[in-house]
Amino acid sequence: MKVVNLKQAILQAWKERWSDYQWAINMKKFFPKGATWDILNLAEALLEQAMIGPSPNPLILSYLKYAISSQMVSYSSVLTAISKFDDFSRDLCVQALLDIMDMFCDRLSCHGKAEECIGLCRALLSALHWLLRCTAASAEQLRVGLEAGTPAAAEKQLAMCLQRLEKTLSSTKNRALLHIAKLEEASSWTAIEHCLLKLGDILAGLSSPQLRSQAEQCGTLIRSIPTMLSVHSEQLHKTGFPTVHAVVLLEGTMNLTGETQPLVEQLMMVKRMQHIPTPLFVLEIWKACFVGLIESPEGTGELKWTAFTFLKIPQVLVKLKKYSHGDKDFTEDVNSAFEFLLKLTPLLDKADQRCNCDCTSFLLQECSKQGLLSEASMNNLMAKRKADREHAPQLKSDENANIQPNPGLILRAEPTVTNILKTMDADHSKSPEGLLGVLGHMLSGKSLDLLLAAAAATGKLKSFARKFINLNEFTTHGSEESTKAASVRALLFDISFLMLCHVAQTYGSEVILSESSTGTEVFFFETWMQTCMPEEGKILNPDHPCFRPDSTKVESLVALLNNSSEMKLVQMKWHEACLSISAAILEILNAWENGVLAFESIQKITDNIKGKVCSLAVCAVAWLVAHVRMLGLDEREKSLQMIRQLAGPLYSENTLQFYNERVVIMSSILEHMCADVLQQTATQIKFPSTGMDTMPYWNLLPPKRPIKEVLTDIFAKVLERGWVDSRSIHIFDTLLHMGGVYWFCNNLIKELLKETRKEHTLRAVELLYSIFCLDMQQVTLVLLGHILPGLLTDSSKWHSLMDPPGTALAKLAVWCALSSYSSHKGQASSRQKKRHREDIEDYISLFPLDDMQPSKLMRLLSSNEEDANILSSPRGRFLSAPSLGPTADRSMSSSLSASQLHTVNMRDPLNRVLANLFLLISSILGSRTAGPHTQFVQWFMEECVDCLEQGSRGSILQFMPFTTVSELVKVSAMSSPKVVLAITDLSLPLGRQVAAKAIAAL
Repeated sequence: MKVVNLKQAILQAWKERWSDYQWAINMKKFFPKGATWDILNLAEALLEQAMIGPSPNPLILSYLKYAISSQMVSYSSVLTAISKFDDFSRDLCVQALLDIMDMFCDRLSCHGKAEECIGLCRALLSALHWLLRCTAASAEQLRVGLEAGTPAAAEKQLAMCLQRLEKTLSSTKNRALLHIAKLEEASSWTAIEHCLLKLGDILAGLSSPQLRSQAEQCGTLIRSIPTMLSVHSEQLHKTGFPTVHAVVLLEGTMNLTGETQPLVEQLMMVKRMQHIPTPLFVLEIWKACFVGLIESPEGTGELKWTAFTFLKIPQVLVKLKKYSHGDKDFTEDVNSAFEFLLKLTPLLDKADQRCNCDCTSFLLQECSKQGLLSEASMNNLMAKRKADREHAPQLKSDENANIQPNPGLILRAEPTVTNILKTMDADHSKSPEGLLGVLGHMLSGKSLDLLLAAAAATGKLKSFARKFINLNEFTTHGSEESTKAASVRALLFDISFLMLCHVAQTYGSEVILSESSTGTEVFFFETWMQTCMPEEGKILNPDHPCFRPDSTKVESLVALLNNSSEMKLVQMKWHEACLSISAAILEILNAWENGVLAFESIQKITDNIKGKVCSLAVCAVAWLVAHVRMLGLDEREKSLQMIRQLAGPLYSENTLQFYNERVVIMSSILEHMCADVLQQTATQIKFPSTGMDTMPYWNLLPPKRPIKEVLTDIFAKVLERGWVDSRSIHIFDTLLHMGGVYWFCNNLIKELLKETRKEHTLRAVELLYSIFCLDMQQVTLVLLGHILPGLLTDSSKWHSLMDPPGTALAKLAVWCALSSYSSHKGQASSRQKKRHREDIEDYISLFPLDDMQPSKLMRLLSSNEEDANILSSPRGRFLSAPSLGPTADRSMSSSLSASQLHTVNMRDPLNRVLANLFLLISSILGSRTAGPHTQFVQWFMEECVDCLEQGSRGSILQFMPFTTVSELVKVSAMSSPKVVLAITDLSLPLGRQVAAKAIAAL
């Protein structure tokens, strides 16, 4: 008989009562090769015929079961066919369908094309929806049966439904496929959520606790599908986190003026990467603050730390609170952190001793004010600390009784800063005397440093400096003025100039400079500071045109300094005097050296320079410092002697108001300016005792020792101690400046790879990450672009990648990559802007943009001298152009990654380095030789997965070629559905296809 269609063939088989294997043989005869059974819809046709009557046809069902077992039909076609049946009143038919599902629902697979795998995801989603509807219908029937007194049949069916649901959902693989399907078909997922709510209402009325708990378990599993990637276990076996400690210390020591948001993001990144519980995370921040307070050098350093601890960190916690899941939870976590902190009595006692007050009480009040602690918690904690302090070694000597504690002063200084800013906004011409009174008050004692520290910690220092620049500019010109008005103007110019120099030296010149925008007026002080002021790492040319102003002005200034008994004030253009003083000093020096002027004349001239306004002395020394650098050893004496003359105060009664206060600031400025040149010329100049701190962290490196030895020694000490202190941070920073990024990073990585004990390597990673925060962007480029490729492509170095140092290096590389990638869209921090950028290598030429041109790295891979075949799989060799055909299966370019589909800017060095590193990883996975380098790649990918967040589109894994996924799942440790979901970009249709294909084949 010639069979016309599928339906006829099935009917014939039923009439003639063929056995299942007979049916299969005859079907293959009727339908020659060509169309597959899925295209012919065999599963749907069999089910349609089997379900015609009130009960299913057992013979036709046996054909379907045979077709499933012999893989004539795909799982997706069977699931799709089942989900089309919607007459739930036919109990026997429903139970037969549930039995068929039971055959394969926990072992679904698909080894076809990506589209077929996505088809399986969609079919599974439909089947889940069908199962939920079926469960709801059975529960409704049970409710009716209970009322009628015949619950048995319906209860049996409901139990079957829940059993199939549980079996389907308990498979992680199935949940991963459903996760992909949810992203493919958002509307279907919404229908499932509605069905779940409806089912919950119906099941709530059931008397059977067993069925209810089973249903709740299934509901929980379904609800967990969208968030199945975001579950991370927190570290509960550790109590100390040196990375958090070091990041806080680094920020407090070197970046008080930095904005809070980058610090918050960096801390959150560390918290996520290391899975730190919130109470311990907050505790570590407080511990670092107290250690910083205790360690801080006296004077400005101590005030900076006090402002950082009591003003900035509470603001940081307010922002961290926004990242937590609930206000109440976060306040409880802060409370727990303080409970832990109170147990560290020696630390708190030492801080109290240093600050001469109850630091914890100040901190608790500030946290309560910011809404980080409830009042009850604050009072409870304060009472506990008060009781503890009764046993503390109090400093009860008379000399300390009158010293006001810094925390209290800083907290009071903060509102004062706001008031001063308001005062500075007023019209300066109306009441210059009143303004002078305010500024004079600021100069007394340590008021200035208190106010600057409070302004820096609260982000107001830039506007503070801007107001003083405007004031300084206002005082540069004097029209018709009396002697008194002239002296007030001179003082306002001098005080604003000295304050700005002090701010630039204490907090960095970028605080002073306005954002470069075209058309804005550039003020005198900004011009002078950029061109004439010596700073660390800035070499000035004493013959630069900026030091050579109009000769007539220079001559009149020389005459004024040499002939008059003191400086004139009326109608004096102070900015011109400051710009002319350098050339005037050169004239005077030449005259002295040639015997035209005697030493007594020089004394008179220097007294004139510093007698009225100290700014002239600062400008003169600024030029002399640049001049001395250019002189031979035997030519320096007179220049250095002139610096000595200018550095000492003038003992005269005929000075202007606030002279002693201004000299204190001047001496501090000159000491900073001369430090470099005095060290280089091995000269000593005794600056007057200023009452301010000497330069902390200056000249830290031991003389006559190779810097590599210093680096290895300091790292060994830090590793032994287990945390980085402020002094070590400064030494590392100096070494980074001196040796350069590549030297610094390479030598520290060598130290890491020498470690053989697991706990040491983990501690080393935590510490190295925090040390690398000194310049994370540049270190990451070197680490991922040079050091790792060098280790992975040179087989003679593979032994160094063994566990434990290899695991540690993989962890460190991922942490650096994630941190740099998440922050590189933002602005570099001020301390990183200051650093001179060496051009390690032009990343564009290292990794060329022309996609058809092999990069240096890939040429290196494909010409490995040891074994040309090791890494030369065609997959990784070229950055080939992406081919986006309709099927991304066979034709997909080996280097196509999500970043190309997101059109990420590949001119960015970091993006380029990441793209090439992942090409190298892909190449290693596809090569025929395994070794420690393959194991390293596995650890690297595991760490990537471990550190990722749910839905983090735009993570570093977007640079991984899609083809790497299928290679990775061949590695046993990576062959899990969750890993596949984590490493593919599920926001892209192509990413979902790649993930579905990899998971369906597991």
